[in-house]
Amino acid sequence: MKANMGSVDRTLRILIGVVVIVLGFVYQSWWGLVGFVPLITGLVGYCGLYSLIGVSTCKLKDKPAQS
Repeated sequence: MKANMGSVDRTLRILIGVVVIVLGFVYQSWWGLVGFVPLITGLVGYCGLYSLIGVSTCKLKDKPAQS
């Protein structure tokens, strides 16, 4: 698995995941479990859906100058 998520994307997913999980506990709803999806993808840095549609928010590393 090659990382396909940038730092901003990962941070947002982690925050959203935590908020959804907390709201699930507060409102005693099983929908809080949905928060684990963005939380885990944010922690791992890999999104399967991004791979399927060919998207990457990960910054490309500088390529060496070609002569």
